[in-house]
Parts: sequence; C-alpha cells; structure tokens
Amino acid sequence: MTATAALPATALAGLLLSMADDEFVIGFSDSEWTGIAPLLEEDVAMSSLAQDELGHAAALYGLLGELTGTDPDAIAYDRQPVEYRHCRLLDHGRGDWAMTIARRFLYDSADVIRLEALASGSWAPLTELVGKLVREERYHRMHAGAWLDRLGRSDGEPRDRLLAALGELAPDAATVFTPLEDEIELLVAGIVDAPMVELEARWRASIAPVFANLDLPMPPPARDPDRGRLDHGTEFAWLWGEFTSVRRADPGATW
Repeated sequence: MTATAALPATALAGLLLSMADDEFVIGFSDSEWTGIAPLLEEDVAMSSLAQDELGHAAALYGLLGELTGTDPDAIAYDRQPVEYRHCRLLDHGRGDWAMTIARRFLYDSADVIRLEALASGSWAPLTELVGKLVREERYHRMHAGAWLDRLGRSDGEPRDRLLAALGELAPDAATVFTPLEDEIELLVAGIVDAPMVELEARWRASIAPVFANLDLPMPPPARDPDRGRLDHGTEFAWLWGEFTSVRRADPGATW
C-alpha cells in the first residue's frame, strides 16, 4: 500500500495522534527530573530519555502533519488540554522516584508491544519510523526494568513506595491499549497486526513473569476501557500550561 489516497486516513491519523501525544506527554513529564534526580547518573539518564521521547513525538507529529496537511507545531502546542489523546496512565503527576519508575515501566513495556504490532505494517513511512523507535525504546525498557527490580527487591521504604505507586497507577495502567476509533480499518489495511485488546493481552503476558518474580500485583483491566484517552485531569492541565507557555507567549515560535 503506497498511495496515501488508499489509506484509511482518519483511522491512521487517530493512531498517530495517540502515539505522538503519549511520547510528548511522558517526555515533558520526565524532563521535570532534570537537575533533581536522586543520582547524578540518573539526572543524565532521565534527561536523555525525555529528549528521546520528545524526538519520537516530533517525528510522529511530522507524519501526522504530512497526512493531514497540518503544521506539526500546531498539532503539538495549539490544542486545549481536552483535545490531547495520550493515555490516562500518563496523566498522573511526576510524584516521587518510585512513581516515575512504575509509570515508565508500565508505559515502556506497553509501547514495546505496540511498536512490535506496527513493525511489519503496510504503510512504509510509519514502519520505517517504527524501526528507528524500537532501537531506542529497547534501552528505555531496560532502564525502567532495572530500576523496577532494584526497588522491588529493596525491603522497607523503597518497596513500599513502589507498591504505593503501582496501586495508584493500576486503574489506568492498561490505557495505552484503549481501542481506537475506526480501529478495524487499521487492521483491514494491514497497518497494525492485531486489535488493541489482543495487544493488551500480549503486554500482560510479557510483564507477568517480571511481576511474579518480584511479587508485585499485576495491573487490573482498565476501569473505563473506552475512555482511556479522554478526561485528562488537573495534573495534565498544569503540565500543558508548562509546555505551551512559550508558544502562547510567542505564537510564531517554532519547536
């Protein structure tokens, strides 16, 4: 499938927007650790991870802009908070280090599954980009996994904080796999290899051994599976105010 006209454009735009918003929001959220991470090495690492995610978001917004004829900067910065389509897992505030690690492990492990489902898709621009993203996301997953293991095996406060974070995130953990509007069109076109409900099952199978090994509770099904990318709260509204402040002060600025 090479002609843009043959693509399910609306469904594809929804997929790209959800992925781009995910990367954009977690990138800005994790950038808050710059200068205050618990270790100097982690200050550098988290800043690098955040920069990677923002780069991924820029690339995905770029594809979306080409598909829809829209300025990628306008997509990224000129919407109101209710118009963003990131998963609600990423609406939770930065919190402490355990919260950040729990959120990042849940997101990164899910993102790996999503990217794998797109890696052999029929739309070349996306599959080419996914090939690049997979290489960087592998290191993100390794970083989060190493810290999850470290916190999960530490008695006392570190493990207690991790358990508290997982408990808070649990109702929204699976929202990365919120079904997309017109998802069937993406499947028929061969852009993604399985529906989101199947990708969620793959994700659960992939993390189950990790959680069992650390005696951590597995995330439950999403509490509101059809609205997992809607109803963003006050913590996201604050983050939106931060990352749009320059754009709103100078609408002519470029990203």
